[in-house]
Amino acid sequence: MSKPKAKAAQTHQTGIYKSDSVRDVAESLGIANLSETVASSLASDVEYRIHQVIEEASRFMRHARRTTITTLDIDQALRVLNIEPLYGHNPDNPPVFRRALPFPNAANVGPVYFVDDEEIDFDRVLREEKITLPKGVSWTAHWLAVEGVQPLIPENPPAIPKDVAQEITKSPPQANGAFPLTPPSESRSTVKKQQQQQQQLVKQVLSRELQLYYTRLTASLLPPTDSTKRTAALASLRNDAGLQALLPYLIRWLGEGVVTALKEGAQTEADGRSLEVLLDVVSAILENNTLFIEPYLHQLLPAILSTLLHSTLPPSHATHLRTSAAQTLSRLLTQHSTTYPSLSPRIMKTLLVALISSDKSKGTREGAIRGLVGIGKEAVRKGLVEGGGVKVVGSECALGETGPLVDSVMTALHVLHAASDMPESLDATDDGDTVTMRQLQDVLGNFFAEKLYGDKGWALGILSSIKQQS
Repeated sequence: MSKPKAKAAQTHQTGIYKSDSVRDVAESLGIANLSETVASSLASDVEYRIHQVIEEASRFMRHARRTTITTLDIDQALRVLNIEPLYGHNPDNPPVFRRALPFPNAANVGPVYFVDDEEIDFDRVLREEKITLPKGVSWTAHWLAVEGVQPLIPENPPAIPKDVAQEITKSPPQANGAFPLTPPSESRSTVKKQQQQQQQLVKQVLSRELQLYYTRLTASLLPPTDSTKRTAALASLRNDAGLQALLPYLIRWLGEGVVTALKEGAQTEADGRSLEVLLDVVSAILENNTLFIEPYLHQLLPAILSTLLHSTLPPSHATHLRTSAAQTLSRLLTQHSTTYPSLSPRIMKTLLVALISSDKSKGTREGAIRGLVGIGKEAVRKGLVEGGGVKVVGSECALGETGPLVDSVMTALHVLHAASDMPESLDATDDGDTVTMRQLQDVLGNFFAEKLYGDKGWALGILSSIKQQS
């Protein structure tokens, strides 16, 4: 019987990372007796991890088209491997390694390298004057000009005062043809001077072609012009782009035209046709999506409201003018009430004052009612019912009276609720109908309540609509 052969002793192959380094780290952590087998296994695993990190870092290096691995590549590799990166190493300022002097007692030890860190004297740093670092380079946006007007902000050059500008204008050019230098402005001008400068700037940017277009456009709109030319001019206002520079001139022309047509005692047919054309121009401007009209709303509203609430309009055009002005006002509020939330309440207040005030004429009240109808159902409820406008109008109307004012109130009541297709009259002998009649009188007054007695469904619908919204 032969003896079993003794097993050969297992030898651990060591790589670049030596087991002595693992043993030194273990001793620094308080692990004194670390076996050679464990140290060799740990050294092999550490070397594998180092190879893995370097392989990932080399990929970043190749993608960056470099031939040298930087600390940034190592950090990216550690993040890819879900390992916390090493802090304190900047790729723009790589660390400098120095070679240590050989140790006389350890001649077999290879070369040792260390990072050459500068020693900082804190006493000297505290005594030195602190330097404030400047802000980094950045950029920001600001308005160089808005509608041809340069806003007074720190980024733009200061405005020239009026007296200085006049001196510059009066001063003759120099002999060589160059103009004198503009002196700097010491302070900002007042609001009046700013408006004058804005008007001058607008006049400067208006080209000769636009001036010719403006002249022919205004001449083609007002009567007695051919209807074909007027239709073409309105189509141009609705669809053409590039009219922004002309907008202030057109709005000023509109305002002057309305004032001229509404002058005291003017009730001719020509004035009525002019007002119709001017309202068509306002509608065309509002329909043009390329125009930025919001800065000019405060100049458009007086022309619309003046036409709507004027006491004496040409009789043959009065109803059509007030209806068109109400529709234009409704379109303006629909487009711009979200941008200016206070616009609708202000117009509502103006219409309520024109409707309820005791010194207003019937024409003004009719315009206010048609304006409320154009705004919508809620405006009709607040103005006619809650504000008592329908009672005020009814108290001024004689029994059985008809006319544009009464028609406008009936139109407003149709907005609250539509009339019945097959009306059924209220019966004064029925208790339920009697209660309905009293409610109509309380809400609408006697004059307009009687006009609803012939349509029971309409009367109940109006009362129900008022109760639901209140």
